[in-house]
Amino acid sequence: MRSCESKRIRQLGTLVIATSLALAVTACGGSRDDNATAIMPSLPPEVAPPEQCSNQVYPILSASHDAENMAYPASNAIDGKTSSHSRWSSDDNNAALTLDLGSSKTLGALTIKWFEGDKRIARFSVQTSSDNSNWSTVLSEADSSGRHSGFELVEIEPAPARFIQIIGLGNNQNRNNAIVEVQAHRCQDAGGSYSERYPNELGIELIDWYLSIPTDEDNSGTADSISETDLADGYTNSEFFHASSDGGIVMRSPSYGFKTSANTSYVRVELREMLRRGDLRISTQGVNKNNWVFGSASAQGKNNAAGFDGELRVTMAVNQVTTTGENYQIGRVIIGQIHANDDEPVRLYYRKLPGNDRGAIYFAHESRVKDSDGDNFETYVDMIGSRSNTAANPVEGIALNEVFSYHISVNVNLLTVTISREGKADVVSHYDMSDSLYNEDGQYHYFKVGVYNGNNSSNPEEFVQATFYNIKNSHIGYSGSE
Repeated sequence: MRSCESKRIRQLGTLVIATSLALAVTACGGSRDDNATAIMPSLPPEVAPPEQCSNQVYPILSASHDAENMAYPASNAIDGKTSSHSRWSSDDNNAALTLDLGSSKTLGALTIKWFEGDKRIARFSVQTSSDNSNWSTVLSEADSSGRHSGFELVEIEPAPARFIQIIGLGNNQNRNNAIVEVQAHRCQDAGGSYSERYPNELGIELIDWYLSIPTDEDNSGTADSISETDLADGYTNSEFFHASSDGGIVMRSPSYGFKTSANTSYVRVELREMLRRGDLRISTQGVNKNNWVFGSASAQGKNNAAGFDGELRVTMAVNQVTTTGENYQIGRVIIGQIHANDDEPVRLYYRKLPGNDRGAIYFAHESRVKDSDGDNFETYVDMIGSRSNTAANPVEGIALNEVFSYHISVNVNLLTVTISREGKADVVSHYDMSDSLYNEDGQYHYFKVGVYNGNNSSNPEEFVQATFYNIKNSHIGYSGSE
């Protein structure tokens, strides 16, 4: 860990997460107090406590570059759009992107979303000026992390400035300089103390998962997928998937954005189980070493799969749900699933209505058997509270930011869902899936964990968010890394 005084470029978590664990904040950044109590140490009378900076994001009035690239002009870097198609780009040596704040401001940090920030390391310097003529270097020959596709925090020593120049020095692959979006901040910590841990250091074995996020960096028309190897290498995205200050992974899904396919109606930020663990010779689909089957499947099916039956154990807290939209969609989010070829043996929901201070937990089971209209039979099971659109505040419900655990288990054809909280009795539900046809040859399964936003009618600025502290998957016959 570098010292407080050193210049740091760190992963930026865009939201400050309030959880049931209190944080002790030092002058150097965030750290966890295991006693869940923030305590300011006693200081001699002559020493004042460190002043907390009240962050402000400054509007940037204009952006310019001497040799404008008409396809990727400087104005793209301040247009509020975070798609890589809207970026500033220049292949010039020492390319200078000049930003004008309109008047002199105290500048403590920049946040920069680099083009292909998770694939290449940008090299750059930062200069500031009060008159656009005399420049002071405030950061010299720095490197981006090369690990994040979201915003990164660039700290500088706080000083007055009206004009900012980001001097592009190429990247570790070629001479190109490219920025998708840049913001200017008053404070070095840019609004909060953010963890310097990466998700793969948080005790969650991400080599067993890949991630869907609602961006379209590859111009495919659908949501981007981050491979299990990229996740294991420390991938983060400050908008959708990043480390929390208290030892978890934050997943955030807006109500609108790119979806995983043309056939789905909802946006999600979700991990998909990948038992192949980065072995690209194995297909993502099929009864193979990437997926698992029920214990009631044929002997051949169990032999071909990576394992059979399964358990998923997750510890988490829901931080935010939607509050507007269609009645049946408000406040609901899917936090865990078993997915089959086309159907879903279980979808686990958390739902909190705007008038309630606690949320309900329920699950849906989708049978492969069709009704007279050709639709799958679907059963809903309330576990805590009610899924009703007019449900009263559930007495034993789960509040936002309250840490709880769920356990989804398949044993032959028996589905068991368990909700656990400290100091409370477990809530357990069983469902017999014998007649749901998931034991037929060719049916394969995988777990999913995350925030599947069940609202596509809310106000545009709304989102769902949760923090995950533990994710553990296991199957009979699957040894993982062992």
